[in-house]
Amino acid sequence: MQSQFIAAINQISAEKNIPRDIVMEAVKSAFRTAYRKEYGNKNQNIDVELSENAENATVYLLKTVAKEVVDPDLEIDLKEAKKYNKKAKVEDVIKIDVTPAVGYGRIAAQAAKQVIMQRLQEAERDLVFKKFKDRENELLTALVHRVERDNVYINLENITIPLGADQKIPNEHLNPGQRIKLYLEKVIKTSKGPQLLISRTHPELIRKLMENEIPEIQDGIVEIKAIAREAGVRCKVAVYSKDPKIDPVGSSVGQKGVRIQAVTNEIGDERIDIIPWSEDQAKFLESALAPATVGKIVIDSKTARASVYVHEDQRALAIGRNGQNVRLASKLTKLEVDIKNIEENPAVADKIEIKDISELTELDPAIIEKLKIANLTQVEQVKGLSSEDLVDIGLNKEEAKIVIDTMKKVK
Repeated sequence: MQSQFIAAINQISAEKNIPRDIVMEAVKSAFRTAYRKEYGNKNQNIDVELSENAENATVYLLKTVAKEVVDPDLEIDLKEAKKYNKKAKVEDVIKIDVTPAVGYGRIAAQAAKQVIMQRLQEAERDLVFKKFKDRENELLTALVHRVERDNVYINLENITIPLGADQKIPNEHLNPGQRIKLYLEKVIKTSKGPQLLISRTHPELIRKLMENEIPEIQDGIVEIKAIAREAGVRCKVAVYSKDPKIDPVGSSVGQKGVRIQAVTNEIGDERIDIIPWSEDQAKFLESALAPATVGKIVIDSKTARASVYVHEDQRALAIGRNGQNVRLASKLTKLEVDIKNIEENPAVADKIEIKDISELTELDPAIIEKLKIANLTQVEQVKGLSSEDLVDIGLNKEEAKIVIDTMKKVK
């Protein structure tokens, strides 16, 4: 094989980071193919030895020494074998030099080119598959290679991969050379090579970004229990702390929101709501519907449906713009959620337990504000207070009496 051809092969292997031994095996395979095509047949057992620089090739026909030859292509009798190896014995494998004297290098080189390129492609694909298969479900950093209208191509460790339109955050503008975070969902083997399924819209991208930014999640103290996401707009994340001393929401948000802001910076203007997870489905759903204040929740566990009763002024908040808030809450809790007006269901209204002071319509807003200033925001906090206690926190006697009378009526 000509040195220029070998130089080209070596260059390809270097550029594509394919080990030399794989390249050399491809060259040997090409020589075997060329010999069988021009001089031998497909049944023969052919071996090829290359010189160190791969410029010279020696072709051997391998035959097993047999007492009685059944297949001349693969076997040789002992007498004949001793012509090639005086120490030969039955069942030994004899190497017979069958390298053509003239023209083989040229013929082999011509046949080799296509075979080698094919093998190099296969080797490159195998390397890519092995490299990324073990990194499924991981967060990767990549560069935007080029943008063609709605098509975005990503450079991931010198491999160009398309970012599907459905995996790109809506209305996100990416520029060539921009460094971005991606979630590697899966690596699939196809006839055209490995396919890397990368995404910026997958809910797990949020999990991986939070793991990166929040030590308590990295250490396993705080656990992400569920994620519901509408990429580019809003996301709800339910968190739980294994340590009762650690607030999972506060840990995730960080001081002045710095931790969750670091996550948001990676995904544009998408809003991330962190809510406390609870094994109590009703309590969990109530948190998931924030910022709306919920009156009562009735869950049918058999149908996984929840009827949520809210006051008229909370209905729009509970549903959210274009139904987004209730839709995300439904995904997060795995419940089909119906938002209903308390005012339209008087039988339910009579049974609703009021928890928040703000829900007491009988109280003047000025009284409620005084209670809140004293950090009394829940009905249970106020119920046990005497008139003197209420006066001590800033209410006058008349206001104190109104509060006590109201508390007696509250369920």
